[in-house]
This record gives sequence, C-alpha cells and structure tokens, in this order.
Amino acid sequence: MAAGTALSRVLGFARAAVLASVVIGSLGPVADAFALANTVPNNIYLLVAGGVLNAVLVPQVVRASARPDGGAEYLDRLVTTGVLVLAGIAAVVTLAAPLVVAAAASGAAADQRALALAFAWWCLPQVFFYGLYTLLGQVLNARGSFGPYTWAPVLNNVVGLAGLAVFVAVVGDRSSGAVPPGDWTAGEVALLAGSATLGVAAQALVLFVALRRAGIRLRPRLGVRGMGLTSAGRVAGWTFAGLIVGQVGWFTMSNAAAAATAGDPRVAGLATWGLAYLVFMLPHSLVAVSVVTALFTSMSAAAVAGDRARVREGLSTGLRTVGVASVLATTGVLVLATPIGVVIAGTVAEGVAAGRVTTALVVGLTAFSALHLLQRGFYAQEDARTPFLLQCLSVGTWVAGTVASLLLLEPRDVVVGSAASLSAGTTFAAVLALVLLRRRLGGVDGHRVLRTHVRLVLAGLVAGGAGAGVVRLLGGEVAGRPDALLLVGAAGTAVAVVYVLALRVLRVDEVAPLLARVPGLRRRSRSRS
Repeated sequence: MAAGTALSRVLGFARAAVLASVVIGSLGPVADAFALANTVPNNIYLLVAGGVLNAVLVPQVVRASARPDGGAEYLDRLVTTGVLVLAGIAAVVTLAAPLVVAAAASGAAADQRALALAFAWWCLPQVFFYGLYTLLGQVLNARGSFGPYTWAPVLNNVVGLAGLAVFVAVVGDRSSGAVPPGDWTAGEVALLAGSATLGVAAQALVLFVALRRAGIRLRPRLGVRGMGLTSAGRVAGWTFAGLIVGQVGWFTMSNAAAAATAGDPRVAGLATWGLAYLVFMLPHSLVAVSVVTALFTSMSAAAVAGDRARVREGLSTGLRTVGVASVLATTGVLVLATPIGVVIAGTVAEGVAAGRVTTALVVGLTAFSALHLLQRGFYAQEDARTPFLLQCLSVGTWVAGTVASLLLLEPRDVVVGSAASLSAGTTFAAVLALVLLRRRLGGVDGHRVLRTHVRLVLAGLVAGGAGAGVVRLLGGEVAGRPDALLLVGAAGTAVAVVYVLALRVLRVDEVAPLLARVPGLRRRSRSRS
C-alpha cells in the first residue's frame, strides 16, 4: 500500500510542479481559480458521501461476509444503490456550479470567479468518480485486498501528466508569465480541467478490473429493504453531519484566502494552501493511511466479535507505528520547508510562501494521523456521534483561528494563521479522542504509547539538529530549484539516517516493521538468516 501511495505522490508532486511551472503558476488569480475548481469536487464528495462510505462500508461488509452467500447479494444491492446515489449527487452539484463557486470564492474578483466557474463545469463531475473509487475501494479493503485502492491514483496522475503535456504541446509553455483570467479560451479551459477529470475517472474505473481479479462478481440489483442498514444509517447520519462541519472550516479558509489575496499575485492564497497541503499529506498517506486501512478491517472484525482486547491492541500498534513516520516527517519538513516549497513551486517567492504554510500545518501532523486512527476506533464500534463531536472541536478552533487571522494579521500571514489554527484544533481533538477511547475500552496501552512517543521526539530533535547542520554547511541559500533539490537531498538524507540510528540507540522497536518493508534491508536480512 505504501509503495503504491509513494509512487502516486511522487507523480502528484511532478504534476503539481509542471502545473505551477509551465501552465498556471502557484500564486495569482488563475492558480487560485483552478485550485478552487479542482478542489471543490473532492470536498463536496467528502461532504456528501466520502466520509459516510469510509465510516460505514468496511464494518458492514465484514458483517455481511458471515451470511450464507458470503455477502454477495448485499454487495450487489449496496454498490447498485451507491452508484445511483452518486450519479444523482454529481448531476445536482454540477448544475449548481455557479452557487458552489460563489460560496467558495465570494471575495474574489469577477474575472477570477468567472474563470473558476468555467473550470468547475468540467471538474465537478469528478464527484461521481471520487465516490465510485471509494465505494469500490472500500469493498476491496473489507475483503482484504488493499493494494488496488492505493495503486489506482497512480493512473490518475499518469493521465493528468499526459493532459498537461498535451496542453503544453497545443497551447505552449507559459512559464514566462501567467495569462490573465479573462484571456483563457474555452478550449484551454476544457483541455486543462477535462484532463484532470479524465484522470479521476480512470482511477475509479480501473478498480472494476481489481474486483474481478479478487473474485468479486458484481451485478446490478435494486432495493435496500431488509439489508439491515438501520445501524449503518445512524452512523452515516452522524458522519454526514461531521463532514458538513468540516466543510464550514474549508469554506471559511477559502474565503479568507480569497479576501487576503484580493487579486495580488504576491500573497499566498488557495493555490499555495494546496501545495502546502500536498506536502503535509504525503507522509500521512504513505504510512498512516496504509496502516490504518489495514487495522480498520481487523478492528471492525474484533468489534463484531466483542473482543475489546484486540481493538485496544490495534489502536496501540497503530499509534506507535504511525508515530514513527509522523515524527520523522515533521522533523524533515520543519528543517526543509522552504526548499521543499521551491522544488514544487519552482520559484523562490512561491516556495517561501508554500514553506511557511507547510510549517504551520506540519506541526499538527502527528496529531492528525493519530486522530485518523482514533476515529476508526469509534467507527469500528459503529459510533459516529463521538467523532462528530471531535470534529466540532477541531473545526471550531480552525474557523475561529482563521477569522482571527483575517482580522488581525497581514494579508501574507492569513493562510499561515489558518494552517496553524487547523493544527491546534486537530491536536485538541486527538487528545480528547484518546481519553474517550481509553475510558470506553478500559485502556489503550497508554504508558507504552507515551514512552514510544517521548523517544520518538528525542530522536527527532537529534535528527533535526543534524539536518539543520547540513543546511548550514551548504550555505542555506536557495536561489532556485537546483539549490533546493541539493538541500532537500543532502539534509533530508541526514535527517532520515540520524533519526533511524537514534531510534536504534533508544530501542524503539516500532521502527523494525517499517524498515522490514525496505527492499534492500529485507534482502540483507534474509541473506543473514
């Protein structure tokens, strides 16, 4: 799973770099318009279906597998109903594109909103394909087939990169300067946004091949009556409510970013947030999502059997294993935020802006990944009410901090303040989630989890010092992408090597399963045995 995610993220970074360097830039009204149109479908999908599917499907499919037919009829009816609902949602959302754009960018200039709407007509159908991807992927996950779900986005990025290559071949290289919003033609809009949607469609449709290879034969069956979805509906309702709360946070940030930039291409806006969030999500996706995806299935099975000890074991294992990667990533990004930003954005000014936002986000990375796991601890027990309350705490802090940033900070700092508020809210929610699960399960192996994280932080401090020393040794100046790549490669290697050595000295056993997945180390281990 991590290998598929890693390749997908590498291609995603390449795609973002090409987009920023030769098509639209990473700062300015055109970049923000496309970022809005290409991000809103994912947010709307998460609002209306994504979280519901993630929270409900795995426990329900695990339960249905115990039926005499292995859950075949249940899956047929579930997938058929899901496809029809998703198609209806996507149609309504696409028709409502003017309202969606107006809600997400009320403070933007008129020509920027017009371009965002033109992009949105092509991008909003992604809602259906994101939903289909999640629906089919969760069915595969519940049956123990985890790889296809994490490898499918590779195809998405390949198609997206091909679309950008065609755009450059047809329209030309725009690295010398972004075209104003009002000068974009309908053909250019269709080529850029249409290829983005085509990539999402490919990501979803390829999973039908994976289903057949996994021996899952789906056929259309209408009707959900008698499927025992009462408890699932209750979980879905609370999850949906939580996602609405989450979108309040995103729309608040989006409007604050639009108001702060006010058409000024030098101020970090929504596109800068997108680049920073891409960096922030990389370590979370590589390790946390992979670990939690596997553990969620086993924790759901344990919860069905009433085995609280196995649920506790899964949470403890996940928190400790995910912490190893989260602390390493936090250390590396804090040392190298600006060079990483320059590598992706292409220019120093844009890289500095992205680096500042990334720094504010990454301080909450460990809590973010832990909360992702802890929420699954509640969902495995068919409790979505508690995650909803945790979401209210997290987003409430985010919204309050974003509004305060808009009112009190300079325009260049508004998005940074919003990112810091998100980190603070996530941390509060993760701590409370841990306390609540400890009470419900009779413990979560807290002493062992705490001891591990204390040692991880110590290792991170040592590794961060080593990385900062390498940056200083190399001069620390970033004049462009080549300098940034050198710093990221040299200092990043120093951080990783010193971190692993420190973990060995501190006897952090949780690093062993992760190192065992590195091909070179695995081969050496086998040769010794």
